[in-house]
Order: sequence, then structure tokens, then C-alpha cells
Amino acid sequence: MIDLFDSKVLGDTVLLNNRIVMAPMTRTRTSEGDVPNELMGTYYGQRASAGLIVAEATDVAPSSNGYAMTPGIYTQAQQQGWRLVTDEVHKNGGKIFVQLWHVGRMAHPSLMPNGEAPWGVTEEKADSQVFAHGPDGKLGHIPAGQPRRLRTDEVLGLVGTFTQDSINARKAGFDGVEIHGANGYLFEQFMNSVLNTRTDCYGGASVENRTRFLLEVVEAAVRELGPGRVGVRLSPFGRFNGIPADPLAEETLMYVAEQLARLGVAYLHLVYELMPEANMEVAEFKSNHLDHELLARVRKVFPGAIIWCGGFVDREGAQEALDSGLVDLIGFGRPFIGNPDLVARLKHGWPLVEADRATYYTRRGEVGYTDFAEYSV
Repeated sequence: MIDLFDSKVLGDTVLLNNRIVMAPMTRTRTSEGDVPNELMGTYYGQRASAGLIVAEATDVAPSSNGYAMTPGIYTQAQQQGWRLVTDEVHKNGGKIFVQLWHVGRMAHPSLMPNGEAPWGVTEEKADSQVFAHGPDGKLGHIPAGQPRRLRTDEVLGLVGTFTQDSINARKAGFDGVEIHGANGYLFEQFMNSVLNTRTDCYGGASVENRTRFLLEVVEAAVRELGPGRVGVRLSPFGRFNGIPADPLAEETLMYVAEQLARLGVAYLHLVYELMPEANMEVAEFKSNHLDHELLARVRKVFPGAIIWCGGFVDREGAQEALDSGLVDLIGFGRPFIGNPDLVARLKHGWPLVEADRATYYTRRGEVGYTDFAEYSV
């Protein structure tokens, strides 16, 4: 029987000390130029006891910036900033992947280069909000902007962008990359059969076309980094960020899982039923209930590691998921915010601290970020 605190090797390449994953969480603590900094190094270093840290969603280009003060990895300064983070995590014995992100239509002209329109799979606007400066100049959640449809050559260009940023991640000291195909951002916008009404090779009813963009990016990342250093995150039944319900979601999931197996990626990171509240501050996972039948089908076609994320808050629930034999790693999100020593707290049954939601996205520096103490016996 697998224990939550057993080690795990990803793709015969990356050794994890336990089965606990710190899930990616946007925290808006970057310096000017969306550059990671020493404070972020401290934050991630404090949480390096996780078997794997997946760093917060990271922009691959100026066009992918959908939320103020989120990090990028496309400039030299950003890569140097991330090196402060990766060095600190490695010094503390941890492993860290970076989540590469393009928000697509989930942006606002105030965040885009030269105030241009967000990039979308089509011109359909997201019925959701982004974190940006409003008309009054204050940071807050405002409606997403009106997107423009990406041209086919621009989609091809983005494949090159992700390829270069996979290389940048290696230069910045990351152990690998996670391609963010979840939560209503650009890849999921392409994969959604209701939203994607394109007529080129990246759209339409064909599952091969709708998933082509994601799989081209993953294949390029595998080519640059090796399969054991690439993971993919999906939320096949999520409705977050205005993504419409997709009657072909299960078909798409199974096809992608088969293709990721062909490419030999290290892991598939599944997010379960993120509810469509207005913004991430109040969004909740409905449950950490496992759809055993579906997971068994995914497991049958995908031999890599499966991470399950969604509402896990204690050792019992995580261990129960592992005991099913259908997943290999458990993603914890918000419990890691107030509990830098979450692994030890889970192992010893120590109480957990619940962080103040008001500090999730803030410019208050260490407050609600690096000022949580380890448990004292």
C-alpha cells in the first residue's frame, strides 16, 4: 500500500521525497517588471518539504498577462529572479516545476502590450473577471476584456514561445515545467468543443484539431527538457473563468491522456470541479470525491504519475485517494498558504492554520505570505 509519505520518482528522473504536491497558486508578490524576488524565494523555500512544488502560473510572454503582479519567465531579469526561488527550494531539499501559462481571453487591455485586445480562440468574451487596475486606478477584479481571434500563424508562434520558455525554465534552475491546460485559460479555450468554433487546423469538432495546440507545446517541451521533466494540468469538467460546459469533455480528456502517454510526460495533474465563482479568492473546489470509473480509464491509457487536486485538506482524505490505487500524488493548495510546514503537520496530526483570504492578493509583502510560523510542539 502506498503511503502519503513514501517517495516517488517522476519519469525515472526526478525523485520526490513524498507524495504531497504544493499546487500552483497565484500570490501577486512580484517586483516591477513581473520579476520574482527574494521574498518569493523565502516563501517557496519555507514550503520545500513538499514532495513537489509547482510554482504559481507564470506568463510566457507579455500577451499572456491576465493578472497584475504575476511573474513571467520571458525576460532575463525574470529568469534571474526565478533563480532566487529555485536555489532556495533546492537548498532546502525540495523539487520545483514552473507552471507555464497563457491566459488567452482572460485578460484586459490595461494589462496587454500597448493596450491591445486579449488573445482568444475566438472573439467570444469571457463572462468572468481578472485582477487588474480598474477605471479608478485601484487594483481589483474587473470584467475581462473583449478578445480578438488568434490567427493560425500566431498560434504557431505561441508554440515557439512556449518552447523558448521551457528552455528559460531550465536556465532558471527549475526541475521541470507544467503546461497549464486548465481553469479556462488559453489551452482549455482551444480544447473546449463549445467555445472553439474555429475552422483552421486548431479548431472545430475534431478532437485532434482542438487539442493540437496543447500537444504541439507539450511535444516541444519534451524535446527540450526530456519527458520526465514535463507535466500537464487539466480541469476537464471545470466551469471556472466562464468556460462553458463541454459535452465532449470526457472524450477530450481520454484523447489527451493517450497522447501524453505517447509523448512520455512525467505526470498528468487533474483538477476536480472548480466552481465558477467570480474570482479565485472565493472560488472553491466542490469536493475531492474521486470518479473511480473515469480515473480507472485514464490510468489504463496513461502510465505516468497522476496528481489529483481539489479540496484536499487533511491526511485522511489524501491517503484515501492514494489507497484507491488510481492516483500517485495529492495536490494541496490553500492549506500550504498558512502552513509552510504542512507536510509535518499532516504527518503528525498537528492543527492547521487557515490563512486570511484578504492576504491572498496583496502588496503587503510578507503579511499573509512568509510570516506564518512552523508548528511548535
